[in-house]
Amino acid sequence: MSIKNIINWKIFFILLVASILSIIAILPYMLSLQWDILIQIPLPLPVVLLLSIIQNIVLFSIIIFFGLLLSKKVWLWTRYLEKYVKNKTISLDIKKMFKKSVLFWLWTGALIILIDLLFVNIGVVILEDTSIPIWQWALATFYGWISEEILLRLFLMSLVIWILNKVLKQKENNWIIYFAIIITAILFWVWHLPAVASMIDLTPVIIFRTILLNAIWGIVFWYLYWKQGLESSMVAHFSADIVLHVLLPAMVLFVNI
Repeated sequence: MSIKNIINWKIFFILLVASILSIIAILPYMLSLQWDILIQIPLPLPVVLLLSIIQNIVLFSIIIFFGLLLSKKVWLWTRYLEKYVKNKTISLDIKKMFKKSVLFWLWTGALIILIDLLFVNIGVVILEDTSIPIWQWALATFYGWISEEILLRLFLMSLVIWILNKVLKQKENNWIIYFAIIITAILFWVWHLPAVASMIDLTPVIIFRTILLNAIWGIVFWYLYWKQGLESSMVAHFSADIVLHVLLPAMVLFVNI
């Protein structure tokens, strides 16, 4: 097989450009969050930012390449991007995908809010850092629904399923998919734990809350990726981040004015 046919290179570059834009979008948020650390680096700030962008371009080039390669081997896909690249048109069923993705997010969001209220009743409250402007949170969400989905769904879930297929010597087994969803949901929690630690001291209750809520989100995102493609999990992730990290904090600020 020639290198031209190993993966769909058009999709590769679409995802790479999207990830680069999301990395640039999160820079204002990271500057606010890590300013004290960044100013101690013995390099001019523009050089530090440029090196960070270049590092991420290299990293995501590798992640996207192997993500596309492995996802093809385990029957996962970027369904709508593939249709667009092939036909140069947006499929009519994309509306159904958006509707289903948002509905999944609404049901899951309602469940998470109810669970979080239970934690609030026992005194466990975690608030967003109000020192960071809302517009920076809004830009940072692009990293979540683009780069995190590429890393955690396209690459990580495809890799876990591929490894399980090789170890268990089975293919197209739903139990392997379910097991992979559980494993990657746990990794999704680990991925978000440092962010929680930056806002509040970790206790067993805080850790349990983080595990539970992020596992629920992770299972939903991975299920949508499995059943409808990467774009579906991206839509659900975008909906969740905009509401939880932008609209709700904005409403809190408005009420407190």
